[in-house]
Amino acid sequence: MICRMWHGVTARSKADAYEAFLEQRAVPDYRSVPGNLSVAVLRRDESELTHFMTVTRWDSEESIRAFAGDELLKAKYYPEDRDFLLEFEPQVQHFVVTAFAEAG
Repeated sequence: MICRMWHGVTARSKADAYEAFLEQRAVPDYRSVPGNLSVAVLRRDESELTHFMTVTRWDSEESIRAFAGDELLKAKYYPEDRDFLLEFEPQVQHFVVTAFAEAG
């Protein structure tokens, strides 16, 4: 299992709208790809900025490739991101999941 993590920063004044965009557009896009196991969107508000971290789990590099293309570590952006993000980090991080447990 591979964990893919993306980080973005928006102005705090746009954070609620960006959160809604992520829920409506990005999360369904991730979930539509076979091999995507989960999506979590994390939010941290600071004084004038809000940080978002999208954490996804995938069953293989092939599944990530179906989502992101051949450059596995290249960040994938949506056209609407231009309305929200203050910067565009070029890469994401991948980690191999060595242990995982769910409640229940």
